[in-house]
Amino acid sequence: VQLQESGPGLVKPSQTLSLSCTVSGASMATLFYYWAWIRQPPGKGLEWMGVISYSGSTYYSPSLESRTSIARDTSNNQGTLTKSSVTPDDTAVYYCAASKTLIVGETPKESYDYWGQGTPVTVSS
Repeated sequence: VQLQESGPGLVKPSQTLSLSCTVSGASMATLFYYWAWIRQPPGKGLEWMGVISYSGSTYYSPSLESRTSIARDTSNNQGTLTKSSVTPDDTAVYYCAASKTLIVGETPKESYDYWGQGTPVTVSS
């Protein structure tokens, strides 16, 4: 299983950020996995954002929940992250990751079964 994030690279403040995570090597529809989004701001550690289960249940970081939405499109084998009203503090490398068990909150990278390469996002006018 491989994960590949994609996104706009540069977003202006107050705009909405939309990222995709394309899954290859297996079908999301048949994998009983949890699909998470994690980001790493420059010079800082990993920040867990949220996760969606194979059944569609979602869990979010309380500090990000109001502006964050995670979804999955099994027909296109993709996960998506949408973040509204972005600010320069949202500048980070964004990763998608997959795990067989539900992981909520900060956790070592090794806890996940699969990680994408990450896609950098800069919020700037």
